[in-house]
Amino acid sequence: MPSKEPKAGKSQQSKVRRHISRCHHDMSDLSQKGFKQQAPEIEESQDDSVSQLLGITIAAINATKALVPIDLAKGILGTIANILIIAQSVIKNKSDFQAIADKCETIRQILESATKDTTEDDLRGPLGHALSQLNKSVNRINSDVASKKEQSFWKRLFTVTIDRNRITGWEKDLDHALGLFNFEAVAGMTIDMKYVKTALQLMGNVPSINIPKYRPTKPPSRPAMLYGRDGLVAELTNLVVNDEHLALIGPGGIGKSSLAKAILNEPLVTEKFADRRFFVTYDGLDPSSITFDTFMTRFAGALGMEIVGADPVRQISIFLCSASALVVLDNAETFEEASGSSTLGEIPPAIAEVANIPGVILVLTSRSRRNPPNVRWITKDIPPLDLSSAQAVKVLDAGKGKLQSLSDTMQLSLSSPSVQNLGKNGLRALAIIAFLPQGLNEDLASDFLPLLPQIDTVCDVLCTQSLVYRQDNFLKVLAPIRHYVRDSLQAPDSTCLEEIRAFYHRTVDWCSEERDHCADIVISDHLNIEHVVAFNLTHVQGSTEETYDACSQFLECLEWHLPRPTTLTLAISNIVENSSTWVPKARCLSSLARLYHTLTQLAEAVQTFQTAEALYLTAGDSENMGNCLITRADLLRAQGRFIQSQNLIEDLQHSESWKALSETTTARAWHVFDIARMYTFTFLEDRAWGLKSKIWHWQAKCPVHPSCRQITLEGLADVVFCEGRLSDAMAKLQTLIEMVEGEHSGDAIWYTVRKAIVASKQGNYDLARELIRKASEPFQFFVLRDARAFLHQSYGSACIELTAGERDRAESYFTATIEGCDMQGNLVFKAFSTRGLGEVAFARGDFALAAQRFVETRSLCAEMGVPPQHLYSCTPLVSLSDKFEGWVLFLEGRSPFANVM
Repeated sequence: MPSKEPKAGKSQQSKVRRHISRCHHDMSDLSQKGFKQQAPEIEESQDDSVSQLLGITIAAINATKALVPIDLAKGILGTIANILIIAQSVIKNKSDFQAIADKCETIRQILESATKDTTEDDLRGPLGHALSQLNKSVNRINSDVASKKEQSFWKRLFTVTIDRNRITGWEKDLDHALGLFNFEAVAGMTIDMKYVKTALQLMGNVPSINIPKYRPTKPPSRPAMLYGRDGLVAELTNLVVNDEHLALIGPGGIGKSSLAKAILNEPLVTEKFADRRFFVTYDGLDPSSITFDTFMTRFAGALGMEIVGADPVRQISIFLCSASALVVLDNAETFEEASGSSTLGEIPPAIAEVANIPGVILVLTSRSRRNPPNVRWITKDIPPLDLSSAQAVKVLDAGKGKLQSLSDTMQLSLSSPSVQNLGKNGLRALAIIAFLPQGLNEDLASDFLPLLPQIDTVCDVLCTQSLVYRQDNFLKVLAPIRHYVRDSLQAPDSTCLEEIRAFYHRTVDWCSEERDHCADIVISDHLNIEHVVAFNLTHVQGSTEETYDACSQFLECLEWHLPRPTTLTLAISNIVENSSTWVPKARCLSSLARLYHTLTQLAEAVQTFQTAEALYLTAGDSENMGNCLITRADLLRAQGRFIQSQNLIEDLQHSESWKALSETTTARAWHVFDIARMYTFTFLEDRAWGLKSKIWHWQAKCPVHPSCRQITLEGLADVVFCEGRLSDAMAKLQTLIEMVEGEHSGDAIWYTVRKAIVASKQGNYDLARELIRKASEPFQFFVLRDARAFLHQSYGSACIELTAGERDRAESYFTATIEGCDMQGNLVFKAFSTRGLGEVAFARGDFALAAQRFVETRSLCAEMGVPPQHLYSCTPLVSLSDKFEGWVLFLEGRSPFANVM
């Protein structure tokens, strides 16, 4: 009994196969008869023939469906049968469906052959993937065709027409799906090769047995040196595994290829794409000689294929269709530049076709931005390495191809057709951008270079080739490219340099202390202006008066709008001194000294003013010499060097130059002299009355002071404080803060610190600390830019913490203040802080250390010329509370300092 069932089964299968064979024979007859008719013949007769062909194909498909052992294959056959049934019954333009019918017949034959003697377990391998992709394609077509059937129902139409282009698209989809069986077979699938040959013949692949050769390839390993890119690699990897096409753009040598290789070896990528990770490099090819065949041969070679016969795009596409794949197209600028040629127009469409294959992801690296169209690229500009990472690796390390040397990389970019088309203007613009440390300000490009035609277009091309890049509205070059351009290419064109020089000189000449358009240019282009000024001072033979004026004016602009250290110091000091340069050099030095003053680099300011004085004196310019000397005396006074300050003014008063000074200058000299002398008064008097008389004495001698109201309020705040009216002192200090806020930030900090000290003397320590904190917030840059502001804040915090009983904190702040004073040469706050450390030691009962600190304070007073008992007489608001009596006991020689000299 059991032996009969197989015979019955075989008998049934034989009947089905004979039926299929008859159907196939009938299809051949119909195909030969029905379509030998001439075009003018009646179309209805042609559609009838196609309808019969569809019916025979449907019958053959249904018969095969009964034979195949795999449910997924049965489903596919059922779907294509349904497509043909709808076409037969509803679609009007049936004749356009002949090619679809042929594809369906091919599918039937391939499925019958490919699934022979297979089981459901075989679906876990390549066969299952191929069937799944085919199933998706036929289901998509079935949905489209079915929607037309519904359309005919709702519109009460017996038939509908499907656009021929839509049908052609379906044919291509089926071609891609059928191709899977071809290449899965080549890669080792257990499909009989004679059936693959049959399938290719049915699909029209010529020659009949030319199956592409395949040899597995390995992707390149991860670069041994890849510093500072971990975050970027992770970001790009995430995009790749989420099926995004990437275009990595940047100049040569920045690391695009290394990034692509790193991505290929990331665990998430290897897990998703397995051994289907490919690296196609177009390095070393000449853009002017590349052909479409060269492009495709490189592509296929990286995939491990050898193109056989015509239509390489189709062969590569069929291979890539078989499973998910990641393909890197490295050095894409080679063919992107070449694709502008009419003979290479096939390259972009070929890339687009590959990119549109489901499961295929492209990563493109290029110096150019001409990415192939019709691909949804995510473009990533690769940034330069940060300094620490750049120091850790030689970016231009020896290697293969373009990394062999910077020269090779640059020559490839410069020889590209788009750059060559620019002629000399391309190199001129590149030389200027490399010359300027900030690069070229795009907003000012046409103003900079009026004689360089179409500068914006030129810059666009350079940017497209990644020779330059855009950042913060500037066109810049990377340091390696800058050095190459300066060392190996032409020097900046002299005409272009003159245009830039003239533009920047006009800018600083028209710039004023008020914030205006010229000030904005100085702020945005300050490094460029500084470089141009230094270049003119150093390299231009016989620098003119205009060059020296530009230097002096630029330093004034920095002082007004962007106080910062400058690199012009050396260039100014190297100006050769002769009768024609004495005054211009002195003006540059005076401007530099004022910048130092604004930055509270007082020691440097004093020395620079002194050098300028000597030059003015040599040139016989007494007025400017006197102004430099008086300013230097005022700076010495600000450092607490009151005796030196007075001596300078007295020497000036006894010199021949004094008589040549203007009334305004002599009044200013007396003003500075009396301020310095006020600190050294030795007579004793009632504290409040003495303070008042000193304030009015100072103001009476200051008729030219620009802010008499501010001075008066300061004096009144001191008076009410000395009288013990702390609330009134707080109110007047607040008025002073509001008066100077926004214009004189340093003064605002100083008045706020004084207010905080007064608050601490009221016992309101929390308010005092909050005032110090708030005063620091808007002016964080002052910690570095303005050492004076730092000294004020640090000393004020020390006074507050000492008054609050926080001795450790106070000690820390006093110590920090002393260190700052040593850097700035400030004797006043050093004396205040050293006395403060003495009081901390006294409060702890360490009288020996306290005595040591007080001795140091007394020595500082002697150096300043200030009587120790009058240490705070001119700045009572910053004095320590009377409860700290160690200093007074020391000065009076009372216990525990009775025996201290």
